Amino acid sequence: MPPRLAPVDPPYAPAVDDALQRLMGRRPGAEPLALFRTLAHHEPLLERFRQVGSSLLSFGRLEAADRETIIHRTTANCAAGYEWGVHAALFAPALGLDAAWLRATWAGGGDDPAFTPRQALLVAACDELHATGALTDATFAGLREAYDDDQLVEVVCLAGFYHLVSFVCGAFGVEPEPWAVAPPGR
Repeated sequence: MPPRLAPVDPPYAPAVDDALQRLMGRRPGAEPLALFRTLAHHEPLLERFRQVGSSLLSFGRLEAADRETIIHRTTANCAAGYEWGVHAALFAPALGLDAAWLRATWAGGGDDPAFTPRQALLVAACDELHATGALTDATFAGLREAYDDDQLVEVVCLAGFYHLVSFVCGAFGVEPEPWAVAPPGR
């Protein structure tokens, strides 16, 4: 099924080209992701997306495995196979997050043995935020014990940002990247 909103194709306007190159880490020959090229329909928003996304991925204060737990679980909760699959291909292997962990982020519960206790707490937080937009007292207490104040803010903002990403993927029908990992059962 074709996307509802086709990603922009080159040649790109200079500001769009610059934002896309920065999103892709200025890697020569790197094809910008379909998600980014879809957002490129709104040039100012693409730049803001780049700034926020880069801050969370490159300059965040959470450990990388914690960050990926939040991203994978949030995108799974939103059925955003596109973004889940991109992160499963690009980030999970480098962190040693295996197939059992990936499956658990998509379809497991917080008690899945693939999760460490810290990851299980993050899964609970993501599930609660997704379901209610809030955290239970018990989950907040667990997060409070495990994370500093700046990290607590990042946990919630990261989950919120990846809800945005998931909404873009779902609303516009962003097609999977050919190299991305397919979510379990798809």
